[in-house]
Amino acid sequence: MAQKDVGNKIPIYKLKTTDEVMKYYDEWGIKNKYDQDMIEWDYTGPKETVNTFIKYSKDKNIKILDAGCGTGLVGVELKRHNYLNIDGMDLSKKLLDLVPEGYYQNLHQVDLNKPIKVNNNTYDAIMCVGTFTFGHVKPNALNEFIRITKNKGLICFTINEGIYEEYGFDKKIKELTDKNLWNVKEFFKSDYIASKDVNAWLCLVEIIK
Repeated sequence: MAQKDVGNKIPIYKLKTTDEVMKYYDEWGIKNKYDQDMIEWDYTGPKETVNTFIKYSKDKNIKILDAGCGTGLVGVELKRHNYLNIDGMDLSKKLLDLVPEGYYQNLHQVDLNKPIKVNNNTYDAIMCVGTFTFGHVKPNALNEFIRITKNKGLICFTINEGIYEEYGFDKKIKELTDKNLWNVKEFFKSDYIASKDVNAWLCLVEIIK
């Protein structure tokens, strides 16, 4: 199947390095242009992912990590469903500064491509939306997510369709499944940014420890 020309529709998909990504997001956050663009593009990733997550998690008091939280779009959706015990992590301090008050317990500037300074089995669930994409976070982050998630905890994440095979997410998901580290509950192609003809795989797994 021919690769979609998404780079011209969404320039950030042309970026390759962590430094390039951080610089781009820092500029994107000026005057809240990031959130304005997400509205204009009809970015449905956060809503789709949270709607999938709530089918499997009925306890509103669980401790959730929003990994790659940006300006808090996933946190807004979670709070809409009365999940309030949420931590957020993101590479861009500028985007973290735009997160609205009252949605997250703690916010941390973190490079998710590196080991996460969090104890084993800390979180009941991890949400990761829009972070596994061009030039961003690589598949090995899933090992860290498993480490810091409790037994029977949930990880719900999107993978931009353009990098699913190129970055090796297909192999990583198979590896973690074959090693019996998780049980895949949902895996389907979501609308994500339908207005730009950009889709993402949406995956929800239950951790086995």
